[in-house]
Amino acid sequence: MNALLTLLPDFAIIAIGACIGRYIPDAGWRQIDWLSYNILYPALLFAAASQRRIEPDALLVLGLLAFAVVSTGFLLSTRISKLSTDGPATRAGKLQNAWRFNTALGFVAVAALPSSASAILAIIVGIAIPLANLYAILALTRGQSLPPKAILKEVALNPFLLASVAGVVVGLSGQPVPVLLSALVDRLADAAIPVVLLSLGAALRSVRLWPPERYAIALHVIKLMVLPALVWTIAVLFRLDGIVAATLLVFSALPTASAAHVLAVRYGAERGSVALVVLQSSAIGLITLPFWTAVAVRLAEQ
Repeated sequence: MNALLTLLPDFAIIAIGACIGRYIPDAGWRQIDWLSYNILYPALLFAAASQRRIEPDALLVLGLLAFAVVSTGFLLSTRISKLSTDGPATRAGKLQNAWRFNTALGFVAVAALPSSASAILAIIVGIAIPLANLYAILALTRGQSLPPKAILKEVALNPFLLASVAGVVVGLSGQPVPVLLSALVDRLADAAIPVVLLSLGAALRSVRLWPPERYAIALHVIKLMVLPALVWTIAVLFRLDGIVAATLLVFSALPTASAAHVLAVRYGAERGSVALVVLQSSAIGLITLPFWTAVAVRLAEQ
């Protein structure tokens, strides 16, 4: 129910975007996506990673767990590329939805677990954000026939990656962001999700919503079913610590990030096709996330 209540306003904003999309020319939406890509969403990523302290002693273990989940999603997704009929950029834009995650929804879901789960999730997310963005950028630049130096430059200077890495550094330092700077970042971060969702809704005007293509179904199965099933199986077989395993299970079951289509469009992906996969992941997550959260609650009690 918490997941449903959290996502309903997002779906409402997407619907508004679909209704008003035709009144803003495509060039205008491209400028809005530029604003989200370069300013608003980097502010959100920095805020998410920096505003919760990352404890150094827990960094190694939880960092390795986050690396394992995100990397598994990345590796599994590369095995289904043949199912796609899209061009390289759009295929890669959809591909990232197999390992990206909705951070805000994660903190809502772990509220069902003991209170220490929020601190554990903060560390997992702090490590996973830059890693997920790194994999996404590598996938999106792969089909562009860029020389190695150009790819390295794209990765190193990507606003998503720079913001998330900077947030992790601040979180590790334990030093609070100066009040005025924090207020500025928070204002920009607050605007990120609504603007991105409006753009996502506008992008859906020209795409067929149903039925989902085989490639998209495979991506959703990996992200929303296979990854959490693997985490649960390993946790049970190896008797992992209850609260850590439960938090990791919730993290692995999160639907994709709402801004995935913004990053994809930057590298030439077809806007509407990627936005549709994002919408599908969120909609299916309304069913799968409560299920896995209930499994995580039982796991935390062991």
